[in-house]
Amino acid sequence: MTNRLFIIGAVIVAAIYVFFSSIYIVDEREQAIVMRFGQITDVRTEPGIYFKIPTDVVDSVQIIDDRLLRYDIANMRVQVSGNAFYQVDAFLTYRIANARLFRERATGQLSVAEARIGASLDAALRQVYGLREFTDALSDQRAQMMQETRDLIRTDLAELGLDIVDVRILRTDLDSDVSATTFERMRAERLAEAALLRARGQEQAQSLRAIADRQSVEIVAAATRDAEIIRGQGDADRNRIFAAAYGQDAEFFEFYRSMESYRTALAGTGTTMVLSPDSAFFRYFGSDGQLPAASTTFAPPLPQEDIAPSLPTTSDEPALDGLGIEETVAPSMTLEDGSQLAPTVGTEAPAPIEPVAPAPAEPVAPAAGQ
Repeated sequence: MTNRLFIIGAVIVAAIYVFFSSIYIVDEREQAIVMRFGQITDVRTEPGIYFKIPTDVVDSVQIIDDRLLRYDIANMRVQVSGNAFYQVDAFLTYRIANARLFRERATGQLSVAEARIGASLDAALRQVYGLREFTDALSDQRAQMMQETRDLIRTDLAELGLDIVDVRILRTDLDSDVSATTFERMRAERLAEAALLRARGQEQAQSLRAIADRQSVEIVAAATRDAEIIRGQGDADRNRIFAAAYGQDAEFFEFYRSMESYRTALAGTGTTMVLSPDSAFFRYFGSDGQLPAASTTFAPPLPQEDIAPSLPTTSDEPALDGLGIEETVAPSMTLEDGSQLAPTVGTEAPAPIEPVAPAPAEPVAPAAGQ
C-alpha cells in the first residue's frame, strides 16, 4: 500500500512537472525565442500561453524585452573643426525589432548589444561634431545633428536586429581647456562693446552740453545788452529830469541841497567838523530860519516823452557759435523708455519785454504867495 501511494505521488509530481515544463507565457512587454537543440524554431511576439516539448532538453525558450530600451553615454570628449573640444552627454532609445537576428548575432544578450551600440554611437557623434564649426554645435543645428547621428548608426545596428528609434544630445559644454579662452574672448568683446557705447554717450553728452552752454551765453549776453541799454536810457532820462527841475528854481534847489547836506553831515555820529564861518556850507545858518525868496520865473515844463528803450531787432540769419561756424544739426539720444532727448532748437535770445510807459506827470502847483 505504501509503495502504491509512493508511485502515485511520483506520477502526479512527474505529471505536474511535465505540464509546467511544456508551457510558457509571453507577456505583452516581452517576446519569446523557441529553440530546439540550440536551433531557433519559432519567435513568439504575441502575448499568451504557448506549449512546447516538455523539459528544456529538447525545446528551450528565451524571453527578451519588447519595450523601448535606453542607452546613455556621458562626458564624451569630441572635437569640432578648428581643434576645439566639447564635453557631450547623449542617449539613444532602441527596441529589439528582429529577435532571430538578435539571438544569432548578439547571443540574445543585452550586454553584447550595448557594447556594439556604445562603439557605434561614439563613432557617429565624433563624425557629426567633426564636420561642424565651433559655433555650429551650440546653434539651432542640434536637431539636424541628432538626426544625422541616428541615420549613421541605424544601418549598422540593424544587423543585430535592433531598431534605433531616436538619438538625443543632452549636453554640449566647452572643454575645460577651451572654456577659459572662450570666456576671455567673450569678455573682451563685451568690454569693447561697452566702451563703444560709453564713447558714443560721452560724445552726445559733450555735444548737448556745448549747445546748451552756447545758448546760455547768448541768452545772458542778449539780456545783459538789453539791461544796459535800458539802464543807460533810464540814467539819461533821470539826468534830464533833474536838470529840468534844477532849471525851474535854482535858488530853491540850492537850499534843498544844503538841507540834505546838513542832515547827512550833522547826524548824531559824534563827528567833529572845523569849518570857517564864511564857508558856503553855513550859507543858510545865518538866515534866522528864513526861507529864500521864491523865484517868480519858471522854466517851461519838460514835454512828456516816450522813454521806452529802443532795442536792437533780431535777425533771421543763422546763429553763429562765436567761431564763424554756422548752426549744425543738433544730435538726439534715445533713452531706455523710448523717448527722444534733443537740445533746444535755435539759439536766438527771447524777445525783450516792452516796458510800460510812465503816466503823464501832474502839473506842480505854484507855491503860496506866487
